[in-house]
Amino acid sequence: MLGLAAATAGQTCYAQDATKEIGSPASLYVPDEIDRAVKSGVQYLVKTQRDNGGISDRGHDVAMTALAIMAMASIGMEPQSFSAAGRSMAKALDFVLQKKHQDVQGYLGGRDGSRMYGHGITTLMLTEMLGMGATVEQNEQIHEMLVNAIKLILTAQRVSKSEKLKGGWRYTPSSRDSDLSVSVWQLMALRSAKNDGLNVPGEAIEAALKYLRYSYASPLNRDGTPRTKVTGFSYTPGTHHPSFTMSAAGLLAMQVCGQYESPMVEGASEWLMQHPPKPNERFFFYGLYYYAQGMHQAGGKYAKEADDIVANLLLESQRSDGAWLARGGEERNVGAVYSTALAVLSLSVRYHYLPIYQR
Repeated sequence: MLGLAAATAGQTCYAQDATKEIGSPASLYVPDEIDRAVKSGVQYLVKTQRDNGGISDRGHDVAMTALAIMAMASIGMEPQSFSAAGRSMAKALDFVLQKKHQDVQGYLGGRDGSRMYGHGITTLMLTEMLGMGATVEQNEQIHEMLVNAIKLILTAQRVSKSEKLKGGWRYTPSSRDSDLSVSVWQLMALRSAKNDGLNVPGEAIEAALKYLRYSYASPLNRDGTPRTKVTGFSYTPGTHHPSFTMSAAGLLAMQVCGQYESPMVEGASEWLMQHPPKPNERFFFYGLYYYAQGMHQAGGKYAKEADDIVANLLLESQRSDGAWLARGGEERNVGAVYSTALAVLSLSVRYHYLPIYQR
């Protein structure tokens, strides 16, 4: 059974080869500073934990706790009883696993109002933690909740939709349309579950890939190749207006499905090189999370550029308490747990602990 790389009991661990990929002259920061930043960010998440185990500050308790758990796991933490951090992680998992958080259809985005966004995030977290629970009972609960959550994603994908929207997802399990932002989380959850050996039909992944290709911002030739080589991904099919966030999301989604040699992967990587993230980017933390992961998997010049940009943008904006908070707009309203978890996930890509982000 797949799980996270083993960490030393009671300690936060970091990959030994981290220095090989960062610290170039273009970066203002060295690996030790990044290590301290992500550790400080996780400490903030631990300090934010409530008595019931949830980790959130602005609602969407289940989804935010799941995102925080993934951030902890991304730097090598495991839910166990040998350290305060490990106990915090196990307690957070227990909070997510409460039966009241999942309805009879398997839906995890209803009770906390996070909708299919939260369902995908939480399901992905469960796939990454499968077999890593603090106890046998916790592992059994993860598996039970996960199986039902995957069934819900598959059922929602089969809702009748128009041709270019088939294979995708939107805000609710019964939505008859699709968008890339919601779909990426469901696709990553399915792919990770399939890696875990769970029952995910290959045709579900293929249908999602077909939707992804329609979301590419270039019209397609008859053979499925894009007419415009260098462009990104759009929020919905047919709009042909790439954005930073959606291009990064589409890039990662294609890679998660093994499409590393796709011309769309190369085209989106090049487009992102030409349109790097800026501090005032709309949905800055959300986009940076996909950008860090996707460009790192693209490797070579893409990984080097993104590693430097992500470090420079995030380390200069971290607060003294270890948290990150968006400058304004929709993201600021979601809170510091959201932005801190995504910042940690963005900076920790080089540690290679989360299987879903390993090429």
